[in-house]
Amino acid sequence: MKNKLALNLIIACFLVAVAVLGYLAPEVRVPVWTKDEPLALELCDHEAGRYVTVVDERGKVITKISRQVFRGDEIITARAEHYRVTRVDRDVAEARLVGLDRDLLAWKEYYGRYGDELAVPVEGRRGIDVAIFHSHTMESYVPNAGKAFEERGEIIDVGRAFAAALRRQGLSVFHDTTSHNPHDAQAYERSRRTVVQLMEKRNPSILIDLHRDGIPDPDFYRRQIGGEVVSQLRLVVGRQNPKQDANTDFARRLMARANEKHPEVVKEIFKASGNYNQDLTSTAILIEAGTHTNTKEEAERGLALLAEAVPVVLGAGPAGPDQAGGIVGWRVMLAVVLVVLVGLGAYLVVSAGGVPQAREKLKQFFTREFGLGRGKPLKLRERGDDGDKTDQ
Repeated sequence: MKNKLALNLIIACFLVAVAVLGYLAPEVRVPVWTKDEPLALELCDHEAGRYVTVVDERGKVITKISRQVFRGDEIITARAEHYRVTRVDRDVAEARLVGLDRDLLAWKEYYGRYGDELAVPVEGRRGIDVAIFHSHTMESYVPNAGKAFEERGEIIDVGRAFAAALRRQGLSVFHDTTSHNPHDAQAYERSRRTVVQLMEKRNPSILIDLHRDGIPDPDFYRRQIGGEVVSQLRLVVGRQNPKQDANTDFARRLMARANEKHPEVVKEIFKASGNYNQDLTSTAILIEAGTHTNTKEEAERGLALLAEAVPVVLGAGPAGPDQAGGIVGWRVMLAVVLVVLVGLGAYLVVSAGGVPQAREKLKQFFTREFGLGRGKPLKLRERGDDGDKTDQ
């Protein structure tokens, strides 16, 4: 009987451990482009004209994006609709509506009430407020440059204009124009050295990797906001980094404040499969300013509207854990504690010879150590410290 009970408890512990590890393990990545396409594994983000359409279960278009899309990627729209990609087939991905993103809605309400009171840049810091760089320094805008890529892309000019807009908001900005050419899948690896140097030498509060998208339809991003024609923006967070929760919260804050002042200037947050060097800080973001068929000026005007939100986001401070791993760290810790408690419980039952015996041992332990289950404990006579005594 005892052996059977012990065996059942060991099996139960094993199943709990497997469930916990399965919950923490990264999702299996299934690419949109299939194996019969030789460029699938080397596809670079923002290739002009090559893109994925993400639809819901009824076929309605949720978004279009020039990057590989994987099962498990997520979209949070400007209306706080939260989708998760569930199926992929070549250049079409299907996503399921998870529900409304309550954190984004909470930030919208918060900034709607208190936003103007928070527009104060962080003071007394060692470093700068915003650092801008470009992993893809060849990206350009066809209406201006005549081509989608060039040796020194117009995205650098757009970054310079964005930096100027941020400085007009009273922020200190460093715009790094280091080239990371060519435009290929290894560009993020080459830009990592730049990012590390920015973090060590400049110590920015916010780190921005600025890009443009590569879908062919300019109207997908083009909007008229405040009497101006602008390009909407997409905020991208990498799912394969330990600070994804903190970075996602930062993206929510940016979108909530920017859209509260200029509705839907930020189109969406896309949680993509990748790292994008965002493991280096909790306030890192990749921004796509329009697409290659928008004009450079439209992109600059959209970013200028976003710049107005940054001082408020800095003034508000972080909404959650700002440590490595953020919420993920707490999740891991709780999972480990759960496994340990189950293991201790199994050991106690086996060593005691059964559940009733284990319960009795626990009762005896708490009674002996804490006086639980007995009558009212005697009150000890209070005695002052020797230091309180006076000489006779």
